[in-house]
Amino acid sequence: MKHAARFGLLGLTIALSACSVLEGDKIDYKSASKGQTLEVPPDLKQLSRDTRYAVPGGVVSANALEAGKAAQTPDSQAAANRMGDVRIERNGDQRWLVVQRPVEKLWDPVRDFWLENGFTLSLDQINLGIMETDWAENRAKIPQDFIRSTLGKVFDSLYSTGERDKFRTRLERRPDGSTEIFVSHRGMIEVYNSAAKDSTVWQPRPTDPELEVEFLRRMMVKLGVPAEAARAAAASSPQAASVRVARQGNIPVVQIDEGFERAWRRVGLTLDRTGFTVEDRDRSQGVYFVRYVAPGTDQKEPGFFGKVLGVFGSSKSATPPLKYRIVVRSEGNASVVSVLDASGAPENSENAARIVRVIADDLK
Repeated sequence: MKHAARFGLLGLTIALSACSVLEGDKIDYKSASKGQTLEVPPDLKQLSRDTRYAVPGGVVSANALEAGKAAQTPDSQAAANRMGDVRIERNGDQRWLVVQRPVEKLWDPVRDFWLENGFTLSLDQINLGIMETDWAENRAKIPQDFIRSTLGKVFDSLYSTGERDKFRTRLERRPDGSTEIFVSHRGMIEVYNSAAKDSTVWQPRPTDPELEVEFLRRMMVKLGVPAEAARAAAASSPQAASVRVARQGNIPVVQIDEGFERAWRRVGLTLDRTGFTVEDRDRSQGVYFVRYVAPGTDQKEPGFFGKVLGVFGSSKSATPPLKYRIVVRSEGNASVVSVLDASGAPENSENAARIVRVIADDLK
């Protein structure tokens, strides 16, 4: 009886929260757990969550690779607004910051930013230039109705939006000593997995570009930009370059109608958004080293209460991740994205075709 009542209350709160949307500054995050990780079902967009990011064979870290590279080609298409030493660049629904400070001077302020916004960090590695929050809930999306205002004061933990969010921040060193900051969102939603509605599972939900923009705007304020100036800078949205899936020979590729520099940034943000585990990157060669979990893995996820009790975990029979290289190369005024295997040979497998489609879908 208690079990059924809990799911009844859960269903009610999910239904109520579905009516609320992100409006203005309605953001109030609270980490969903302290030390427990919400595992994600592996599929084309959700890869194995290994936070070690160890690179076999002693490969030099991404930030070390970035230091001392050849100067970037000027990007005449960049739509940017500069405020002091901070500017925001945009391409369609993608945004990133360029700050005239080295990574070492930005790491602590950016870390403090996420902690101040109610998150805990599950990954914090300056040598890779990556920090990632734990799964957290936007409590501001819970309706402030009569029931919540009375019972919620005592049983606040029983109220849930049925959604969780995670944000990855990537700080990439530029040859001139400045830093590019990318923020990517991943979301999960709790749904019933049977007609009886007696159990639930967590499933991926679409990336929310508006959340990414909002946190970039707030980060600009943290870095010293006046609030109104940051809001105005993040508002406009130029048309993104054309993207399409094609084949070159027998190899599936993504063709992007823009130069290497912007294509490199956009592909990196897409890999972060769609959950690829990026182990390393080499901008001079246009290569991202990633891990991928093939679809069809036999992993069954417990419901939300199972997570609270700390029973989330990877199945022992889970298919081990495969390693690939995602390559961005220049072709005249355009760029081409392809998939190589772990040894650097071109991939024409069905996995490669799926990865290309996932990348193209997010870039469009």
